[in-house]
Amino acid sequence: MTVFRNKGPADQPPIQTPAADEGKTVRVKWMAVAGLALIALAAAWFGVRAHIEANTVSFYHVYKDGEAIGTVDSKEDVEQLTARLEAEARQAHPNATMIVETGRITYEPDNAYKAEVNSAATLARLADTFAVTAAGAEVRVNGKLIGIAKDEAAAQRVLERVQEQYAGAGEGAAKTASEPEVKALAYDAATAAAAPAAPESSELVSIKIVEDVHTADIRVADPDRVSGEDELFERLIQGTTRPTQYTVQEGDCVGCIAQKFEVPMETIHANNPWIVDEIVRPGDVLDLTIEQPAVTVQTIERVTETITLEPPVEIRENPDMPTGTTEVIRPGKAGEKRVTYKQIKQNGKLLSEEPVEETLVREAVPKVVMKGTKVLGEGTGTFAWPVNNYRITSKYGPRWGRQHKGIDLVGNSSILASDNGVVEFAGRKNGYGNAVIIDHNNGYKTLYGHMSSLSVEQGEIVEKGDKLGVMGTTGNSTGIHLHFEIIKDGEVLNPLNYLK
Repeated sequence: MTVFRNKGPADQPPIQTPAADEGKTVRVKWMAVAGLALIALAAAWFGVRAHIEANTVSFYHVYKDGEAIGTVDSKEDVEQLTARLEAEARQAHPNATMIVETGRITYEPDNAYKAEVNSAATLARLADTFAVTAAGAEVRVNGKLIGIAKDEAAAQRVLERVQEQYAGAGEGAAKTASEPEVKALAYDAATAAAAPAAPESSELVSIKIVEDVHTADIRVADPDRVSGEDELFERLIQGTTRPTQYTVQEGDCVGCIAQKFEVPMETIHANNPWIVDEIVRPGDVLDLTIEQPAVTVQTIERVTETITLEPPVEIRENPDMPTGTTEVIRPGKAGEKRVTYKQIKQNGKLLSEEPVEETLVREAVPKVVMKGTKVLGEGTGTFAWPVNNYRITSKYGPRWGRQHKGIDLVGNSSILASDNGVVEFAGRKNGYGNAVIIDHNNGYKTLYGHMSSLSVEQGEIVEKGDKLGVMGTTGNSTGIHLHFEIIKDGEVLNPLNYLK
């Protein structure tokens, strides 16, 4: 349903008067002026603010260990200063690890209108407070400082190099032919030359530095104290010398002195070349001067050598050969054996050696030598007939009222020695004419008389059956025959009891 309402007075628009319009206009004008003023004021304020911001400087206050040093434009200024100082230090001391010790650097950011920041002055003051030091690794031997390496790695390289100085071909490796040969104490150059041996080998079992070697990081103010690797190596192996002299006492020997003073025998022989065959006598003065390196490198090696075995000599006696004569029946043949020694060395010099293993490679064949045992000039004690085809013409015993001291024989003209002996007499003998007396050097003598000529001289050694002369009739003789006697210790015996 639609409702209709009549308009009343309240629904009519207000009626505008001239006074009201004028007041409204004034207010509008003042508002416009105020707005313009505000706009101008805002513009001025923003201009000032922009100017201030444009002239405001940001910077940092720098503190070292809590103490104010100055101001810098940026943290990078300090970092660049540190890097530059480190680079300059490294360039001046290339063998050292240079470090710029800055302490604890802290920063406080700040800004100010037209602030004056003098970074150069701050950095200069800061640089004066920095300490430039060299980092290194000290090397101490038994607590004594030997030197300072560039770093721990360099120190270890030097120590390894010192050991390699005496390590030969290296642990577990056999030495090659180009390396120095290591001879055992038992090595005999003459024997080796006579019978060339197989190539020798040396195996390194262990290696160590005897002394207590300690390394540790260190900082030093003087970079020149840091040694290069070559310099530190020389310090460790060169060391000093310890001059020593010793007067040999009763009962001393070279080996005993070496053990007593802990000096290698090699050093004793090198310092005293006059020693021959290990012989020293009381009163001899030995030079025991030995180098004393800073460190002692001890090695244990297994040295294997092939040794020539000379053939043993087997002697066989031959009673038919004169004493002093020999004859090689079989020449023999040398053998070989491989001997492994355990050698302990200090700084390359042999201290001790002991055989630990032997292997027979080839057995030696004995040399057989026949040796005569027959004593020349000594009789056998049995007597042979002095005449071949003999016939007895007169026996031993009483004859013509007196004692016939021997027997008379005829037969072949050559007179033969009845046994071995030495001619004691050869010449003219009263009653016997030309006679020979043989001393058989066993208490027996034989006499041969009435010979026409002699074939031997006094002092001559004869053997049984040697010709003494020719049968004759010189002296008191009634015909050509041999007068033969056997004498024992000056007593004349009946030859018939002894001739065979």
